[in-house]
Amino acid sequence: MANATLRIGIVGAGANTRARHLPLLQKIPGVRIVMVANRTAQSSQAVAKEFGIPGVARHWREVVAAPDVDAVVIGTWPYLHAEATCAALANGKHVLTEARMASHLAQAETMFAAAKARPHLVAQIVPAPMSLDFDAVIAAHLPTIGTLREVCVTHTGGQFADATAPLGWRQEFALSGVNTLMLGINYEMVLRWLGEDPVWVQADAAVFTKRRRRPEGGEGDVEIPESVSVLGRYSGGARLVMHFSGVELGQPRHEIRLNGERGALRFDLGAQKLWLAPLGGAEVAIEPAAEQRRGWRVEEDFVASIRDGAPVRLTDFATGVRYMRLTDAVWRSWSDGGVRIAL
Repeated sequence: MANATLRIGIVGAGANTRARHLPLLQKIPGVRIVMVANRTAQSSQAVAKEFGIPGVARHWREVVAAPDVDAVVIGTWPYLHAEATCAALANGKHVLTEARMASHLAQAETMFAAAKARPHLVAQIVPAPMSLDFDAVIAAHLPTIGTLREVCVTHTGGQFADATAPLGWRQEFALSGVNTLMLGINYEMVLRWLGEDPVWVQADAAVFTKRRRRPEGGEGDVEIPESVSVLGRYSGGARLVMHFSGVELGQPRHEIRLNGERGALRFDLGAQKLWLAPLGGAEVAIEPAAEQRRGWRVEEDFVASIRDGAPVRLTDFATGVRYMRLTDAVWRSWSDGGVRIAL
């Protein structure tokens, strides 16, 4: 495979696939996009024409079974990730699937088992992108703040504040599963830095607008919370405090704080700024060095893993299962009235 053309098929050409995966894969020498299957024949034809893709499949199963496809990029909503991933692996294809990993934990575990059964195939999830330039410097500064006391994650916006806004796929369980707001993607970043899961979580959440109009007509139930708060505890005693809201008007907030006994790290993800506040000192900005800035390398990483055997780091299926386990536990806690769920 090192010197051969790598032939890639696309299952689901959503916004991120069109904006990133397709153009960036096509820039890599020796990589060809040979087939695409989108939600409709019309949209498949449109994507094929836009990106010069020669093959248009009538169904996604044609892509994962095609003999002239070596690897599959899955850009659908979470509901199809597990089925398409397992089918692609069973047909001997490498897989890059969009986040979130799956609709729920059981699907993620099935995907992981399928990947482990075929270690010669690359299985990769699109990583949480917001901290890629800061992961290394945050991890390097963790010893500076001493024993961790709190992990505080806040991500809010007003996308669901208007009760007349249409129903989106992120609000339908059949399409998104237990994935709630930006919970999983933020937890994935924290997991990179700490390498540790909390021992338990409990959650409270709410749906304020119970039904919304569908863009194609009619109405549908809003099944996924528009606001969720999570408490947890790590084995060393540190607290996990997370709040996500889609009904907060005004300036949106996206911040992660790591509070320790000797200092604190504050990461403003919207501004892409990091600060260190030492005990007894003033808060100072920390700028990652050039070699610490990783940036978006998803497509390069995927191809390198296939061609050179480079291990998958961002993000492997084992990590995906861990963030899906947290996401699933939050859903179960909220659904059961805020009970504590052990991880």
